[in-house]
Amino acid sequence: MSTKYIFVTGGVTSSLGKGILAASLAKLLQARGFSVTIQKLDPYINIDPGTLNPYEHGECYVTEDGAETDLDLGHYERFLNIPTSQANNVTTGRIYQSVINKERRGDYLGKTVQIIPHITDEIKMNIKLLGDQGKYDFVITEIGGTVGDIESLPYIEAVRQLKWEMGKSALVIHLTLVPYLSASGELKTKPTQHSVKALLENGVQPDILVLRTEHNLSDSLKEKVALFCNVEKEAVVQSIDVSTIYEVPLKMKEENLDRIVLKKFNLPTDREPALDDWNSFLNKYKNPLHTVEIGLVGKYVELHDAYKSIAESFIHAGAVNECKVNIHWIHSEKLNSENVAETLKDLNGILVAPGFGHRGIEGKIEAVRYARENNIPFLGICLGMQVAVIEFARNVLGMHGADSTEMNEATEYPVIDLMEEQKVITNMGGTMRLGAYACNVKPGTKFFDAYQREQIFERHRHRYEFNDKYLSKFIEKGFNPVGINPETGLVEAFELENHPWFIGVQYHPEYSSTVLKPNPLFVAFVKACFIG
Repeated sequence: MSTKYIFVTGGVTSSLGKGILAASLAKLLQARGFSVTIQKLDPYINIDPGTLNPYEHGECYVTEDGAETDLDLGHYERFLNIPTSQANNVTTGRIYQSVINKERRGDYLGKTVQIIPHITDEIKMNIKLLGDQGKYDFVITEIGGTVGDIESLPYIEAVRQLKWEMGKSALVIHLTLVPYLSASGELKTKPTQHSVKALLENGVQPDILVLRTEHNLSDSLKEKVALFCNVEKEAVVQSIDVSTIYEVPLKMKEENLDRIVLKKFNLPTDREPALDDWNSFLNKYKNPLHTVEIGLVGKYVELHDAYKSIAESFIHAGAVNECKVNIHWIHSEKLNSENVAETLKDLNGILVAPGFGHRGIEGKIEAVRYARENNIPFLGICLGMQVAVIEFARNVLGMHGADSTEMNEATEYPVIDLMEEQKVITNMGGTMRLGAYACNVKPGTKFFDAYQREQIFERHRHRYEFNDKYLSKFIEKGFNPVGINPETGLVEAFELENHPWFIGVQYHPEYSSTVLKPNPLFVAFVKACFIG
């Protein structure tokens, strides 16, 4: 079959869950045997989220091919269990950069470059890029922002044009909010009507409406929305609040969203989605046999989206272990030698999170020391591993003042240093060590026990590395390299001897964890927390 295109837009307010809706529909179509991919179009002018502060945009998610992307791509991978790429995330910055580069080269033959057709043509080309590969039956495109935003207008116009050009091979799903007014006890449809009107003003008629709600919607309310918004009643779908995002595909199946989509594309609906594995995961997640308390120590903990992939990885790993993971969000800036014992005393495990910059570093070092000295299972990710190296150097090897040159360029013991190839780089965006790299795993270690493989591929996002100059001193005291990059010899993972479970990794295991394929390191860490 020819590739079908589904566009997901949002109205009324942001944060309604367009990404989860897109991922849920994709999961249902995939479970019916179709090949599906999802892309995100972001209306901001940054080239990618790589230079954005987490407070601005949450976590920056990294793909296998080294693209720094929107956190929604993490949801896409976690739901579909297939990798995304640079082509799955497009920003206005990338669109304009490409058009301006073409103009500078003379590709437009001296014509006046305009929003229409040049910007919209570039958007359309990027939307069709995935479909042109011939690998996918469906390409679902999530349009970031809210209908009516000035910055989203070129995307909506591109959707209008594509819908006209593709005819019955494209449809639009519009996600809106039906608020509940507790004072009057009423659900109100007027915001949805206005949102659809805004879409219509831009020439786009939605084919399906998904109504986000806190209360079940009556048939009469759906009929009213259908009448005022020019949509068939069966194409008005409710999306009620659920306890976990992983229930949304099941709710959308109950609402027949996938069936409605297939009918609109004149495709067969006789094959039901195969969701046995998904239901098994949910059953284990909802009925745990154990509970563990794990402290996540970081400097952005007031914004949980900054560590979205880590939090989701704990859900995946917890389900495998039939264990509920309660995350304690611990601000590293508020942690010190005086309060560390009281703050961390009731935890079964400690994870020191990734990050950049010196803020909160000393608190992270105290957390590592507490985990090491009190035999508490520990996992350090990226900067978390580097902090573990610094702590061991200072408190075990006697290298007082040991540090990373990121924090202190003049340190006498630069146990963490800027990678050699990074020393000539001045631009910030897209210049780190990014994407999946090989790592050889040392047999006979807890690290090997986790992966059960002698070589793994995990994703990276960093500029600084362990300084090999000090390696022999660490090995002498039992702080052993257990993961090595085969091409560069760089240390990718450390493990501490004579400790129940203490591992630090330079890469980001959380990026590769999915519902049906949890990351082995998280699975092993959670298991160590409730067994230990």
